[in-house]
Formats: sequence, C-alpha cells, structure tokens
Amino acid sequence: MTLGRQLRRPDPPATGARWCEAALPEGSVYRFLARERARLFPPELFADLFQPTGRRSVPPSILAVVMVLQRLEGLSDREAADRFAFDVRWRYAAGVADAVAGEETASFAHTVLVDFRARLRASADPDRIFRVTLKLARQVGLVGVRRVLDSAPLEDAVATQDTVTLVRGAIRGLLRACPPPLAAKVRGLLRREDDYAAPGKPACDWTDRAAREELVDALVGDGYRAHDALRGERLDPRTAEAAALLATVTGQDIQETPDGRFRIFEGTAVDRVISTVDPQARHGHKTAAHGFDGYKAHVAVDPDSEVICAAEVSSAATGDAVVAPTLLGDLVSGEREPTAGGVVYGDSAYGTGANLAWLHRRGLTPMVTTQLPTPPGGRFGKDQFRVDLQAQTVTCPARVTVAIIPARRGGGRARFGAACSVCPLRQACTTSVAGRLVTIHPHQAALAAARARQRQPAWRADYRATRPKVERKLAHLLRRRHGGRRARVRGLVRVGQDFKLLAAAANLARFAALGLRWTATGWQAQPA
Repeated sequence: MTLGRQLRRPDPPATGARWCEAALPEGSVYRFLARERARLFPPELFADLFQPTGRRSVPPSILAVVMVLQRLEGLSDREAADRFAFDVRWRYAAGVADAVAGEETASFAHTVLVDFRARLRASADPDRIFRVTLKLARQVGLVGVRRVLDSAPLEDAVATQDTVTLVRGAIRGLLRACPPPLAAKVRGLLRREDDYAAPGKPACDWTDRAAREELVDALVGDGYRAHDALRGERLDPRTAEAAALLATVTGQDIQETPDGRFRIFEGTAVDRVISTVDPQARHGHKTAAHGFDGYKAHVAVDPDSEVICAAEVSSAATGDAVVAPTLLGDLVSGEREPTAGGVVYGDSAYGTGANLAWLHRRGLTPMVTTQLPTPPGGRFGKDQFRVDLQAQTVTCPARVTVAIIPARRGGGRARFGAACSVCPLRQACTTSVAGRLVTIHPHQAALAAARARQRQPAWRADYRATRPKVERKLAHLLRRRHGGRRARVRGLVRVGQDFKLLAAAANLARFAALGLRWTATGWQAQPA
C-alpha cells in the first residue's frame, strides 16, 4: 500500500467549512486541527509506514485527525468511521468538508484505523503523534523544568478469570497453538474427559466441595501432563508463549498436598495472571480499599501549561515510584543539563527512599510527600525515636540508647530487648515480649529530610497550589469510560500505544485552548 495524499481543494471553501468557521469557537480543537493539520501531520511523517508501489491508502493526515478526535470523544473504530462520514466538524478538521460521495476521502471502513495502528505499532516510532505534540510544546516554550506525576487505574478490556477457568483456558490455548502432530501428542497424555474445545468452565457441582477439589486436581494434572508432552520438542514462538502461560497459571494458585493431590491455596499470588485472554493484566490497588484489574496509566504534566510531557502504561501491580525515572527522562537526558533547576511534584507513592535518592543524584528537587511512620494502636511512632546515623544509635522516648545492627543491604535494626521489660512507657510503645524493634531504612537520611521539609508552611503551600493540576489533567484523560477508564485493547504494548495517543489528543486540545497558531515568525500562543 502506498502513501495516500490529500486532494487540494479550490477556494473559496464549501458551505460546510464556512459554517464551521463561523459557528465553532476559537478554542475549538476542530478549528485548530483544520488550521494546523498540514503542519502537524505532513505526509513525510508517515512515509515509512507505506511501500513505494501498491494501492493508494487513505491519506494518513486524515487518519491522524480521526484517531485524535476518536480518543477525545471515546469512540470505537466503527463509531469513529461513521462520525467522519457524517459529522461536518470531523470532516472540517480533516480538511475534506467539501468531499462528495464516491471520492476516496468521503468515507472509509473502520478496519482502516485498525491497519493504521498496526503499522504504527510495528514501526520504529510508534508514538510519533504524541512526540509531535511534545516537540511543538517545546518550540513554543510551553514546557519548563517542573513536573507533576500521578497515576490512575485502567480497567482491563476482558473479564477476570478464576483459577479453574485460567488453567482450562491455558490448556485450550496450548492445544490451539501447537502444530497438529504436537497437539495430537499433547491430547494423548490428557486424562480428563474433556476435548478442551469449548470455552468456559467445565461441568461441575460447584456446591460440592469434594467435586470442586477433584476437578482442580484433574485440571492441574492435565496441565502438567501437557508440559511433559513438550519435553524435547522445538517450539515455535507462539507455542512457547502458550506453554509459558500454562506453566504460570498451573503454579501461581496451586499447592500440592502431602498425598500428592493439587488444590487451590488460600490467598493471592504475587503478580498473579488474571486472564488467559490478556495475560499481561494484573490485580492492582490504587488505595488499600480500592482494587482494580488491568493496568496503570502514568503521566508527567507541566504544571504551568498543563501539557502532558510523558505518558506510560505499566502493569497494575507496578509501584508508581518505579515508573518515575521513565516519566522524567526528558529532564535527565539529552542536551538539557540535568541539574538545571528541575522540580518534581508527587504524592506519597513517589516518596520512597529509592526514588528520593534517585532524584537527588539527578539534581532534581523533590516536592513529593513521604508517609509518616504509623504504628498500630496509637503507640510511639518511629519519628519519636532519635536516630543518630553518625553514631549508629537509636534513642527511645525513655532515653534508652541502643546500637544499630547493620543489615547486609543497608540500613539495619535497633533492638531494645530487655530494656523494655522494666520501662514505664512500655504500654505506650510495644506489646512484643521481645521488646521494641526499630527498623532503619537504607535511605533513612533522605526519608527523614523529606519528612522535615514537608512540615514547612512554604513547602506545603507550594505543594497544595501545584499538585492538584495533575488530578485535573487525569480527569480530562479519563472522563470517557470507553478508552478512558477502561482500556479499548488488550496487551501492555497496545494499551500503552492507545494511552499515548489519548495523551497526544489531550495536548492538541490544550493547544487549541491556548490559541496556538502558525504565524509568519513561527508558532505562537495567542489566547482568545
């Protein structure tokens, strides 16, 4: 397929375009895209996605505009193709408001969007539309050296499965992935009276505990026998992936009893696979009381212009602080001096010792909150003990001083032991018969300094004035359920690509609100 080029239309514009120019407000994203589309998405931006010869494609500048508007309005591919065909605002933004039936720009099938996203995903620069918005923001001076970080849950596009459905689905997936001779070998070792052809749960009296346990034992046994059939075989990538998934789901929730049977253990395995349809989705917790299944979206926002400077998607089980270095990559790499006054804002999820140490090494000022120690029962907190890292000692509220026992990986422990047995403050300090134990974090100094800073009135005023801006931006991104709070696609790569496209669409809407336009001297912001 070759690169399609948009037809040039004669002046004056058609009735639909004139009506849009008169009716749409100046800050409308439709007007902004109609005016600046050719500079934002020139044909050469997408030239590497197409072949030099073949059938002509729908012009990629049109598809880029449609995908941006699709993400802003939370539409499916079918709905977006339908909106482009019949909504004059979309056609005006794409520069084809005067197209007539039968022309190549009059309409297109929804599968064109699927193919275009696949071409972008397979390219060397899959997130180029987001990159275009960042480049433009830097040219205009909308991006400074301050960043506000935050994350939000992205619900998965598939249903969460129980252990029985997971194991049976993984066996079905392996049989489908295997070449016919290998699939026959695997089937020959399976013992359950099940052809593993139909989806869903197997038949079972779910009210009978013995029947449930027998089913679990038989299913897991078939899973292990299926793996035995693969020994010594050379597996293609698809079969190897299915085999790895089966090994994961047969081991994550299962334990073997002393009599050699398999059963589901109590509790939830760490990093548990929750669906064979989307094996990369995970259980996550935004708070202790709020759980979700799927992924986690992360953003870094410039608090002054409210432009999204970085967007990432991780597993739902990933901590926010783990993704922070990726979000701040533009401040610590490239031509910019890493110590040029960068400031990072974030909630307590970013206030870990490791993240504070990383920010300090990169010359970035942390404006992130750090949780205070909160012992159970309202007893003395760790902050009521005086920790002297120079002398390697800890002094309790009763003025008893003990030495810190160093740990192999940094930090250590201070045990008060027998001193607690005769201490008059024991009831307010600990209920342990072994006495109070104080753990010293490997980054204890950085954590203590952060807790001291966040008590200062000036620090708190700056934080409260800046940090909420990222909450508003996340609300803009996730105001639609389809493609917002709930992912439209499956797999970490696809969800990440879709979220970055959403971030690009939000940036373009922000540019429109700021009055960004091309002038004789270049790009300028001209608020209405």
